[in-house]
This record gives sequence, C-alpha cells and structure tokens, in this order.
Amino acid sequence: MYKYVVKGENIPQISDTDMLLTILTGLGAKVRFINRSTIDIDCRNVRFQDAPFDLTRKIRASYYLIGAMLGRFGRAKTTMPGGCNFGVRPIEQHVKGMTALGAMVDIKNGFVYADAPDGRLRGARIYLDKVSVGATMNIMLAAATAQGRTIIENAAREPHIVDLANFLNQMGADIRGAGTDTVKINGVERLHGGSYSIIPDQIEAGTYMVAAAATGGEILVKNVIPKHLECISAKLRETGTIVQEYEDSVLVKGASTLRKANVKTLPYPGFPTDMQPQMGALLCMAQGNSIITEGIYDNRFKYINELRKMGAECQVEGRVAVIEGGRKLTGALVQACDLRAGAAMVIAGMCAVGTTTIEDVHFIERGYENFVGKLRALGAEIEVVNDEEDEMNEHIIYVG
Repeated sequence: MYKYVVKGENIPQISDTDMLLTILTGLGAKVRFINRSTIDIDCRNVRFQDAPFDLTRKIRASYYLIGAMLGRFGRAKTTMPGGCNFGVRPIEQHVKGMTALGAMVDIKNGFVYADAPDGRLRGARIYLDKVSVGATMNIMLAAATAQGRTIIENAAREPHIVDLANFLNQMGADIRGAGTDTVKINGVERLHGGSYSIIPDQIEAGTYMVAAAATGGEILVKNVIPKHLECISAKLRETGTIVQEYEDSVLVKGASTLRKANVKTLPYPGFPTDMQPQMGALLCMAQGNSIITEGIYDNRFKYINELRKMGAECQVEGRVAVIEGGRKLTGALVQACDLRAGAAMVIAGMCAVGTTTIEDVHFIERGYENFVGKLRALGAEIEVVNDEEDEMNEHIIYVG
C-alpha cells in the first residue's frame, strides 16, 4: 500500500499545514484526509513547476522546497521564506549546503533558483558556520537521494531533526547521527512511501505550561515527550512553578508568587527562541527584575511594546530585555506581531485586569490548533470575533 503513498499521522490542523498541502496539490500531489489528523499523500504525479507564489511567500517552510525539489527533480524554484516577521531570515547556510552538493543557486527578485547541472546532487562534507535547524533539515532532504555520502557537521540537534531523519528513513533513506552535531546521509536511488506519526510539538506544549504558570493555574499536558520539554520545565521551576514529569505527560502547578528568572535563548537543548515571548509575558508577573537575552534572532522583542500598552515595565537594548515584574497588567488593544508573540499576548491578557483585544490573530492560527477552544476548556474567558469593518481581520478577545 505504501509503495507510493505517504501516510502521515498526528498532523496539526493549523493554517501553515493547510497552505503546505495546497502547495503540494498544486504541484500534482493527491491529498486525502483519512480523519482530522491523518492524511495520505500520493506524489506519483508530482511534476516540476513553480510553487504558487501567493502561498510560499507567506510561510517560513517555503525554503524546504529547495531541498525537496532538488532531491527529486534536480532543480528548484521557490520564494524567500515568509511567515512571521521578527528579523532577517538569512539562508546563506542553506545556499552553502546546496552548493556543496553540486547545485548552482541564485537568488533574485525574491526567488531562490537552484539547479543540479547533471540532474542529480552529489554527496559532500558540509560544515555549517552556525547551528541552523532549517539548513540542517533542508540539506537532509536534498542529500537523501544524492549520489554518495553527505556529512553535515555542526548540525542542529532539535527533536524535529531526529523526527525528520526517522521519517525519511521510514521511506528508504539512510540517515544516521540525527540528534548529534554530526549527521551522515548515505544517498539512495529513490524514496518510497510509508507510514509515520509526527512527534508532539514541544512549543505548543510549552506554551500551555507557561500559561498555567503565569495565571497561577494547574494543567496536565498529555501526549508529550517530557525530555523534549526539559529546558522549559527547568526555567519554570526557577520561577517557583511546580513541574512534575510522567511517562507521556507533564503536570504544571502555578506558584502563589512567581520569582524572577534570567533567560537566554540557545539552540537545543538550550531554551528555545520560540518560547521566549511567552516567557516574557510570564516574567511580567514575577517579583523582581528579569533579564531575557535573545541568542538566535536580531529582532524578537516587538511584543515588548505591546506589553507596555498593558502596563508592563520593560526596557530593550539590542538583544537584551529587562522586565521589571510584579506590576499589575490591565487590558488593552494589542497586536500579535508574530506567532509566538501572539501567544504571549494571550497569556498576558489572561493575567490582566479588564478586557484585552488582540489583533492579527491569523499569526496565532499559523502554529496552534484550536488555541482558543483549548484555553476556554481550561477556564479562560476568551473568544474569537470578526471585525465588523473587515471580515478578514479576526480578533481574539479575552474578558477578565
């Protein structure tokens, strides 16, 4: 059954998934939903063609089409990565990897063009100048069907790097060392179909953990891999939050008084940059001054201005933010500057006195399935309403 078809399980119902499936359909794939979280993808009729510009420019994952297309067709064309705007998204490590594999890469007019002169890539030793999750994954996608062996040094070690390797190996790839800083890929002639269940999302789970801690609540987050959450759990414990780990779940109990903490984002297993805004909202509730140092992106503190609107005392200089905690937040009209900043605004809104209205909810829908519904089930007074003047601009409203 799986000679040609890929069966994916635990697929999240988020807008980025919808866009990716639409892109695949546009390239000739047949997508069939078995149930709400399981799909079959038949790529026998996929042909090389331009990916739809209006979709690829909206998502960060557009650059993965470079590796996937090069591996299958020996050429690729896609847009520069889109998605959330919290700084420049350089792809020089992606380009370095594809060039080392033998592709000619050109970037012009917002598009990335790549071409393997004889139609197939060749294995190479690639040292990444900096740890990059995207580049590591993209090179793995391309090298899976390249001729010979590819070795990626200084590779990213995130859980989803291991997940991608396991997925590709299930389809006939030969990838070893994922989860370490050296990944070895022995190229195979072609991949085949298979069945695979995606691992739980550590950032989604971490967001609910932080929300419970910030509001002084209690939550049992099920169907997770606690080891993947250790960097988040450790930082929450510093604030006085109780975190208890079980085999496939995590129990979080908020403290009556949160303590200050210093946070520095780093590649895995360090504290993830995608949890930084949520943690920033929590630290507004903590007693004392906390310092957040952003070690990944240049401009990920846009949400601080939104917290200030709610009465938070925060100062930003470069990649460092100082949060004077312990001040009561009040409801305000704020903006979801990006996916994780949007989640942070929801957390802040649940802690604030009065009503908080959050604009640009579409950012949140990029990465959280039924976010409002799950929070409401946990007791939050929260709802989504349409702007009467603009049907396309939805608001999340929390009523305190």
